[in-house]
Amino acid sequence: MSTLASRYDAVVVGAGPNGLAAAIVLARRGLSVVVIEAKDTVGGGMSSAELTLPGFVHDVCSAVHPLAVAGPFFRSIPLAEHGLEFIQPPAPLAHPLEDGRVAMMERSLDATVDGLGADGPAYKKLLGPLVENAEAMLDELLRPPRVPRLPGLMARFAMRGVPSARGIAERWFKEPLARALLAGNAAHSILPLEKPITSAVALVLMLAGHHAGWPVPRGGSRAIAAAMQSYFRSLGGTIVTSQPVRSFDELPATRAVLFDIAPPHVARIAGDRLPTHFAEKLARHRYGPAVFKVDWALSTPIPWKNPACARAGTVHVGGTLEEIAASERAAWTNVPSERPFVLVAQQSLFDDTRAPAGKHTGWGYCHVPHGSTIDMTDRIEAQIERFAPGFRDTILARHTMSPRDVEAHNANNVGGDITGGVLDVRALLRGANPLRSPYATPNPSIYLCSASTPPGAGVHGMCGYHAANAAIARCFS
Repeated sequence: MSTLASRYDAVVVGAGPNGLAAAIVLARRGLSVVVIEAKDTVGGGMSSAELTLPGFVHDVCSAVHPLAVAGPFFRSIPLAEHGLEFIQPPAPLAHPLEDGRVAMMERSLDATVDGLGADGPAYKKLLGPLVENAEAMLDELLRPPRVPRLPGLMARFAMRGVPSARGIAERWFKEPLARALLAGNAAHSILPLEKPITSAVALVLMLAGHHAGWPVPRGGSRAIAAAMQSYFRSLGGTIVTSQPVRSFDELPATRAVLFDIAPPHVARIAGDRLPTHFAEKLARHRYGPAVFKVDWALSTPIPWKNPACARAGTVHVGGTLEEIAASERAAWTNVPSERPFVLVAQQSLFDDTRAPAGKHTGWGYCHVPHGSTIDMTDRIEAQIERFAPGFRDTILARHTMSPRDVEAHNANNVGGDITGGVLDVRALLRGANPLRSPYATPNPSIYLCSASTPPGAGVHGMCGYHAANAAIARCFS
């Protein structure tokens, strides 16, 4: 652990993906930068541990990282030189139905189209123009809100992305497979599928999958954090761990402070240095549903009814559009779904560092009401059993995380919400910040860079990237 000097050009509070990204951007400008982290390791949601049995490595939060390979920030930094290796499963995603059919989202758009039967042409019409311009589209979609550089493509995306996912699925597709495939991707928004922009979340994830895959990092998500830490230090940066920040006065002298922590925590730490109305706005930041997570040590791979599921790093377990929509609506009530939509990752099929020889890991979570105390273990395992009969017989050990546990692991996940707050239109445009810039505050020395700022949750680093550039323009130009 490094020690703090008395002065830095910039201080970053919080060493999640966005905090580390911000620190890297600032250090690349030749500035002296320190990252201060409350935990004893860096990474935030990018962490891995032996949660079940010795030798079984589980991702504690983030597991599959489409935007870490497709997004502009990660493309710009040489993390492979610092030990990071991404593994691409043969298929990014499988979505099985109970009758044994499965929708496979392949890297190839045409291969995906071929597997969707009568809905294949509609799928190609929906995604084709976006995939043809994937890198430019993703760069545009991960920028702060502003006049688009690609107005024609962005208008096309808006026509498909602003409506609800349920509306788009029912309008564009006639069969259950394609409808379910879009619904499962939209459910990553943790919003009812009848809400606007849920289709945008689906389109971004599908676009990323066709363009760059949905990879897993060799050795676990902690490998991303380790590589970012190594690169930042190679730029001369300093990281101090095991040091919670309780007051702004505890920070060293600096020209800019960037907070990769939840808005209410920023209000608590820096509220007396911000106008009262602004601090109160941060303190009232809106949080949505939570997650309940289970990790498994397994004796064999998950025995999917349709073996094609074993080609995918991620499996969406939830059945039809109608079932998924019901599950996601339930997460907004006080009664979690009896048949929850479960996101499953099976990293050990492709990464032999995750489990002892011949054994495997499973990773899964579902959405539940904010702060829920209901144990969802049986419901999650029953859902997987529907699509993989005999799954329970493969379980050697399990580890569960309730919303309270999720927040205890990472204080940014308030009430178990892993997305940094409700991911609606207002959040995408402004995040927690009512100012024109989603990253700046009325105090020219204080900036926000957590997942509560646009473009929101995910391991892409873009919140930190944009916040750092805002700080550079305002404090160091």
